Amino acid sequence: MASSAMASRVAEKGLQGQSIFQRVQDNKQFLTGTAFAAPPACQGCAQLRREARQQAPRAGLFNGNGKPGEHYIKPKETLTTASGKPVGDNTNSITAGRRGPLLLAEDFHLYEKNVHFNRERIPPRSVHEKGAGAFGTFTVTKDISKYTKAKLFDRIGKKTEIFARWSVVAGEHGSADSVRDPRGFAVKFYTDEGNWDLVGNNTPIFFIRDPLKFPDLIHSQKRDVRGLRSWTMRWDFWGHSPEATHQVLWLMGDRGLPKSYRHMNGYGSHTFSLVNDNNERVWCKFHMKSEQGNESYTDEEGIALSGENPDLFNEDLFTNIQNGNGPKWKMFIQVMTDKQADEVPYDPFDLTKIWPHKEFPLHEVGELHFDRNPVNYFQDVEQASFAPANVVPGIGYSPDRMLQARLFSYKDAAVYRLGINHEQLPVNKPRCPVFNYHSDGFMQTQNGAGPPYEPNSFGGPAEDARYVDPAVPLQMSGEGKRYNHRADSDDYSQATALWHIMKPDEQERVITGITNTMTKGKGAGCKSDPVPKKIQQLNLYHYYRVDKSLGERLAESLGLDLKETIARAEKDLPKEVPALVSL
Repeated sequence: MASSAMASRVAEKGLQGQSIFQRVQDNKQFLTGTAFAAPPACQGCAQLRREARQQAPRAGLFNGNGKPGEHYIKPKETLTTASGKPVGDNTNSITAGRRGPLLLAEDFHLYEKNVHFNRERIPPRSVHEKGAGAFGTFTVTKDISKYTKAKLFDRIGKKTEIFARWSVVAGEHGSADSVRDPRGFAVKFYTDEGNWDLVGNNTPIFFIRDPLKFPDLIHSQKRDVRGLRSWTMRWDFWGHSPEATHQVLWLMGDRGLPKSYRHMNGYGSHTFSLVNDNNERVWCKFHMKSEQGNESYTDEEGIALSGENPDLFNEDLFTNIQNGNGPKWKMFIQVMTDKQADEVPYDPFDLTKIWPHKEFPLHEVGELHFDRNPVNYFQDVEQASFAPANVVPGIGYSPDRMLQARLFSYKDAAVYRLGINHEQLPVNKPRCPVFNYHSDGFMQTQNGAGPPYEPNSFGGPAEDARYVDPAVPLQMSGEGKRYNHRADSDDYSQATALWHIMKPDEQERVITGITNTMTKGKGAGCKSDPVPKKIQQLNLYHYYRVDKSLGERLAESLGLDLKETIARAEKDLPKEVPALVSL
């Protein structure tokens, strides 16, 4: 048959000495044309891949980009155990007589299948647990070399392989997709200088500015001690966190419930830095604008679709790519100089703030096009790891405190979930050569023959001063202590600007949505008891601070007295929140 003939030719070309794991990966690459690992270094591989792609449809191979009905393998090869022993009977266990007990000591095949089954699940992500992924290409469309020396941007038309994972935030595996929730939007760029992970969301801002509150935020969005979701927990945390007002207003707007992963924008959200060939640094924000447009569901539509098809977003992405309609996004950057960062009236490194486009316009960079589905969901989507710490020369960090915490927390989460050598997994593995002295650990496959230390006398990899980043221009003074991050912070004016650009019908949906979640405990993705009055008042106070008419309309909808609300809120809120001067 075609696949057996191809296997023979692969062996003839010198692959027989590779590990079973590597041969499986390479054959998958040959047969599907999907780059899961670096191509094998042997003669004739390109020709083999061309032949394999021609043979694949006839062999009935799984191909995520094939036509409906051509998805599943009907293998003719002999079934084997994990060690390669051929299996003669995969239906009947070994027993002592026809009606006797199992002979477990003899039936290793029974044992092996069950112990593997018991260990199929790995620790889930604490956040962004359910998601979808796809491979594609990033193409440079505009020159930004005056800002960055990163090689993936070094010429117009340059292409870089990418992988992205889109996800919900609070939902677990099996939860519905059509819920009101921020969405994760993480992209891995397999560049010539290593992997760059742009790990963001579908929102340019976030609920908090200090990472010390991140576990509290996520706990409030997850399930309570009864195992149930709770609008009370959500509004309670948001009400006690004035800095969340901007993000919550965005979330309760139309873009808080997108129609699909294809119909939403992506943002790096954090402030990053770019460094050019002259070691000149600017601050930067990344934007990815959906070329499919931004489309949304109402709460009522989301609730109905949750029961009809809980995997709606995953199915939509897979099917559109399968049918040749892979989604596209345009990438843009905003740029800010050190001088401008000192002069703006807000902290440009505060994740609860945007940079206004009128002051800091968008500059086009390139296009992301996703056109290849993963062959295996677990292998590529579940085992994918992203870390904001993964940058390349020309792209760097900033004093954004949320970013700084994520630099180590995402790496730590990946080590916990996938092991210390998770970056050797095909979906995470850089496409460029990797040279370091990391040794051993679970599932190590790349230990070399050289000394595992540096410096050494045997020609091992060494540092290169050309890649030292310029010093971060931090003007620091004062004591090292816990400073109040809410002091002198304006948590309302940007939310005011957001409210004013919403159209009247969207404003009405925001008020209706907030009212339903508070008074009925009803909203897309969460059905719970009504929210207690004192928590309703806390949040109403913030929205009155955002806009007087918004506060008055919301108070009427909730059936709350504004004077009573303000008096109670100013008593209960943290003392650093400035009091309202008057009604």
